[in-house]
Amino acid sequence: MGHRVIGVDPDTTKVTALAAGEAPFFEPGLDELVKAQTANGNLRATSSLAEALDDADVALICVGTPSARNGNLSTDQLERVSTDIGALITAGRTKPLVVAVRSTVFPGTCEEVVMPRLSASGKITVVSNPEFLREGSAVKDFLEPSLIVVGGIDQTAVKTVAGLYDGLPFEPCLVSLRTAELIKYACNAYHAVKVAFANEIGSLASTLGIDGREVMATVCQDKVLNISPAYLKPGFAFGGSCLPKDLRALNYRGRSMDLKLPLLDSAIPSNVEHLNRGIQSVLDAKADKLGVFGLAFKENTDDLRESPVVALLEHLIGKGRNLKVYDPHIRMDKIYGSNQRFVMNAIPHIGKLMEAELENMLGWAETIVLAQKPSAEHLTQIKGSKLPVIDLVGVI
Repeated sequence: MGHRVIGVDPDTTKVTALAAGEAPFFEPGLDELVKAQTANGNLRATSSLAEALDDADVALICVGTPSARNGNLSTDQLERVSTDIGALITAGRTKPLVVAVRSTVFPGTCEEVVMPRLSASGKITVVSNPEFLREGSAVKDFLEPSLIVVGGIDQTAVKTVAGLYDGLPFEPCLVSLRTAELIKYACNAYHAVKVAFANEIGSLASTLGIDGREVMATVCQDKVLNISPAYLKPGFAFGGSCLPKDLRALNYRGRSMDLKLPLLDSAIPSNVEHLNRGIQSVLDAKADKLGVFGLAFKENTDDLRESPVVALLEHLIGKGRNLKVYDPHIRMDKIYGSNQRFVMNAIPHIGKLMEAELENMLGWAETIVLAQKPSAEHLTQIKGSKLPVIDLVGVI
């Protein structure tokens, strides 16, 4: 892309290979790229960090962060290279340097591990620029990126590193420093969960004499809900008449066939833990008079079956909190059948807690709990009340 790049490594085998125009490992298309860029002088390698930093605008740290014995990541290599860079960039340097951490690091590592080792000169700013290149297709992934992330405190440094990718067919996502660090973990965890999910569905299908590849290939045809941002937004626990019931049925059938499906089996316990975190966040507020917005398991429905809000109300009532509840689509005289039985079994006096008008609840409450996504009009009313809001659904 026209940048002049100096690779630094203590491994002389790699340095020698690059000096000869050869890639130190195999990947399709890499040899040709290395040969062309070493020939035109844009790419070279050295074992001298001082030489590489002498005229550098940006230093990309790409060292390993392998697993420690206890599962934590090891930052030994990161600490070493940060210390080395900090020692070489003296107060006499006139040119600023941006250090971009490409290594996979836990949120807070740039601030707690890298920055303290670089702060002496006053000439260095640090950003996180995690890499999303797969082994075996890194060249293609770089030239056709699906994600570019740069995060930092100093926006000039963030834009400098983002500018390295000008010309590629993706606009860099500029985020906060810790957000950038966590995004790489979120992506890898999601990929691992996807593989495990497909394998568990495939195993279940195989046991039933069904082609699991056909099942998952058809699932992937749905780009609106299945392969999309749908459901990938942190919020409140799931509920309703489908998800809990169908997960329980899958897990029961799996156990009846002596088939272990630990990922599917963990979904409901994970949901319960998330519900408990939401309940605790409300209890931590210490407010006595709580106005709860929403009763159905999600917005724009009056379905109360397995609504996590009902469980929330049960716990709050048990802890002696005074409650009023408003749901724009719930009228207790219109609820019947299994919908009515579910909520009446849990909270027999639910009718006494319900408010017909949002204004009445806002005028009574000390704190508002958003347990369902409100409409724009209702959100404006809630914000206008100036009451403290506990947002369980991630709206505010």
